[in-house]
Amino acid sequence: MPTASFHSLGCRLNQTEAGLWAGAFKRKGYSIVEWGEPSDLVVINTCSVTERGEASCRSAIRQALRRRADAFVVVTGCYAQVGLEALRAIEGVDMIVGTEYKDKFPDFIDAPRKLPDPVVLHSSLIDDSDFEIPATGYYHTTRASLKVQDGCDFFCSFCIIPFTRGRERSRKLFDLLREARELAEQGYQELVLTGVNIGRYEHEGTTFDGVVRKLEEIPGLRRIRITSIEPTTIESSLVSRMARSEKLCRYLHIPIQSGDSMVLEGMNRRYTAEIYRAFVDGVLEEVPDIGLGTDVIVGFPGETEDSFERTYRLLESIPFAYFHVFSYSKRYGTRAARLSEHVPTEAIKERSQRLRELSASKRRGFGRRFVGSEVDVLFEQKDETGLWTGLTGNYLRVGVASAEPLRNQLRRVTVIEAGSELALGVLA
Repeated sequence: MPTASFHSLGCRLNQTEAGLWAGAFKRKGYSIVEWGEPSDLVVINTCSVTERGEASCRSAIRQALRRRADAFVVVTGCYAQVGLEALRAIEGVDMIVGTEYKDKFPDFIDAPRKLPDPVVLHSSLIDDSDFEIPATGYYHTTRASLKVQDGCDFFCSFCIIPFTRGRERSRKLFDLLREARELAEQGYQELVLTGVNIGRYEHEGTTFDGVVRKLEEIPGLRRIRITSIEPTTIESSLVSRMARSEKLCRYLHIPIQSGDSMVLEGMNRRYTAEIYRAFVDGVLEEVPDIGLGTDVIVGFPGETEDSFERTYRLLESIPFAYFHVFSYSKRYGTRAARLSEHVPTEAIKERSQRLRELSASKRRGFGRRFVGSEVDVLFEQKDETGLWTGLTGNYLRVGVASAEPLRNQLRRVTVIEAGSELALGVLA
């Protein structure tokens, strides 16, 4: 039985796609092993969001080749779409798969054998039609991901994704529901919905809220979680559903990127700071116990001290559970790379650190809100200290001491203490 391992760099969608390929190769008779273990087939799903990310991809490829020089190495993902020549130059790569062929490449591999030159499956054109995925994901985790959408038409000035993944397109409804049912039958109790711009889902009149409604009907599925979603794409009906649903997690990760309207305009975002704040206030009023996360970019060209302070104050005033802080770096191929007024590196570092400290404070404060309360936790694994850990519906990570195995169990827990990374509790 040949073995295969998969490694994803970058976003949650990349991880989802790796799970889909793992499922496809499992059906072909492969044994799926953890990344880092020797394997006959190695698949690396790459990221091209930043040049540093591309360097990390090249490093991961070389590490895999050092680990086992005779492995059949497949490189796919966003960097395979835009960095074809750089990847050709890495000796030992056997297949380079661009975006157009990502869902099909398992069909091109039977017995993995080293090749003198890489097979290249690549096109500069990416089909923008609605799509099917002939696979069901295979995940080592207790939560499964479900890809519902790909591509983006928003063209934010800092982002390369429309060029690496193509235009917006949605997965055919019957196909994503087929995979969701199969995942539930395999014992996954929570599905995490992924895509590039998932709020733009539309297939034959069904919008993203309609997808969630259909998923709620699947027996055995206990939770539906939404990953990052653009604020201007969230339907009011989806927020209302979240407030009353027994399955849709009360959690949203809504990128803000900046709290200054002039910077947002330069980013080509589709809202002002005032519009974003008003929207979030409406969500909080309708779903008061929601867990809110966001992304913020520090040091975008033209960000002054005053611009940053407006961002800081806005993030401080909204009851986020956390935020991801990204220090801006020039990404060639984007509109922002041509902008002047670049922020000094030291200023970016100092501002980024301030926001990371604020995020840590937010995370502690979010956990403290639930001390003394009972919450439902879907347990995932034992951590290095021996605690069983898992997530609440609103994305609070909770740990409990238990002699009984709790993996993939949804249990009631009383929260007794909240730290910066983990809340502690006891089984109710």
